[in-house]
Amino acid sequence: MIYFDYQKVGREAGIPADKLERLAEMCKIEEPNDPMLAELHTMRACMAIKKGRISIEEALSESRKLAA
Repeated sequence: MIYFDYQKVGREAGIPADKLERLAEMCKIEEPNDPMLAELHTMRACMAIKKGRISIEEALSESRKLAA
């Protein structure tokens, strides 16, 4: 089930598909028991990237720190 269309926002933000998939996977690791919350986190990260608040590299780096 898809809760949030983070892929559309990711495309609008210019995030390459492979990096968007990595971001989504990292969010799933952070929220393994709540797929809706994982998608929400992915969507919010995509929105922040789209608005220029953070880069995809920074988002992936932060996700790695949280997952460790």
